[in-house]
Amino acid sequence: MRAFINPSARKLALTGAVAAGALLLAACGGGSADDTSAMDHGGKPSVSTTASASASAGASASGSAGAFNDADVMFAQMMIPHHEQALQMAKLAGGRAEDAEIKKLVGEIEKAQDPEIRTMRTWLEAWGKPESAGHAGHGMAGMMSDQDMKELAAAKGKAFDRRFAELMIAHHEGAVEMARTEQKEGSDAAAKKVADDVVRTQAAEIAQLKRILTRL
Repeated sequence: MRAFINPSARKLALTGAVAAGALLLAACGGGSADDTSAMDHGGKPSVSTTASASASAGASASGSAGAFNDADVMFAQMMIPHHEQALQMAKLAGGRAEDAEIKKLVGEIEKAQDPEIRTMRTWLEAWGKPESAGHAGHGMAGMMSDQDMKELAAAKGKAFDRRFAELMIAHHEGAVEMARTEQKEGSDAAAKKVADDVVRTQAAEIAQLKRILTRL
């Protein structure tokens, strides 16, 4: 005798089996997704993680040598001869300057700019860059001409003081212009710090020289 199976019961059994199969597949699929995620975060680094790690390692390995850029190099190459000319102008004050404030300012210029020249030379040596790269006389704001220097050397007393003040104002304004370019475009922290010092000290000296001119 064949056993009678209720159609409703058969339908319920089939539905249960399908549901169980679906749950089993979902469980397997979920485990696979979790495994892939786990490999991205643990077993095998993701592409973005690997790239970030490589960039960090490169930055660390390069050290300070990788901190400079072309703007830093040009700043040092141009500021060295610019400072050197300021020192030449300051040396002319010996035996020529008469004003006490001019004489004091000359000493301050020598005290500040000579060490900065030595510092910038050490940067270029560390960076493997030449001290001169053909910038002299090109794009160097505030540089005096040979004629300017001859006229300054020929002056004495109050005439020297006035001419020195006029020329040094223009010279300092050129240095401040170059330093501000370094502040905006440079990368090396030490170079940007010197640029900050140049802007601060020479802007103050420009104001002082202008005051001196009003009473000479």
